[in-house]
Amino acid sequence: MADPLRTQSPVSYPLQVNRLPQKGTTVTIEADAAQRAALAHAHDLLSVQRFYAELGVRPWKGDGVRVTGRVEADITQACVVTLEPLIARIDEEIAALFVPDGSRLARADHESGEILVEAEGEDLPEAFTGDRIDLGALAEEFFALGIDPYPRKSTATLDLPAEEEGKEEGSGPLHEGLKKLREKG
Repeated sequence: MADPLRTQSPVSYPLQVNRLPQKGTTVTIEADAAQRAALAHAHDLLSVQRFYAELGVRPWKGDGVRVTGRVEADITQACVVTLEPLIARIDEEIAALFVPDGSRLARADHESGEILVEAEGEDLPEAFTGDRIDLGALAEEFFALGIDPYPRKSTATLDLPAEEEGKEEGSGPLHEGLKKLREKG
C-alpha cells in the first residue's frame, strides 16, 4: 500500500488522527464531477458515475488507528474485445491499520528479522508520518482493487480467421521435427 500521506488522490481527505475521540469518528467521502473525472483518468476508465466511501476511524492499541468501511462506485470501462462501453459496479470492504512511524507496533520485534504473517489474519499495520492519514487515498486504493482488469461483455466473442482447408496447422522447425517423429513411430 502506498504512503497515504504522499499519495495525491483526486478524492484526498486528510484526517488528523492524533486527537481521535475514544469511540472514533465516521467519515463520508462522495466525489464530485471533477473528482470522478480525475479518478476515471487515473484508472483508465471511460467514466466514474459515482464514488462513495463511508469509513469508521477508531483508535487502535494506544497510538494506532483502525479504519474500516466500504467504498462503492459505478464505473464505465471499455470491453477488451469490442471496446464498447461496459458498466460495472464496485463494492469493496475496507480494513486497514495505521501506526505512527516511531511506534513500537510498527517495528518487528523478532531478533531473527523474520515476520510471521497469517494468511487469514489481519494485515500488518502501515506506518504514517505526522498526525494525518489520507482516507481518500485509502478509499481509492480499495476502489482500484475492485476494477476488473479485463472487462468483457458477456456477448463478446473473438472472430478468428478460419484455417484454409488442406493447410497444416503448424509450421517451423519444431513442427517439422514432430512430424518426422510421428512418421517414424
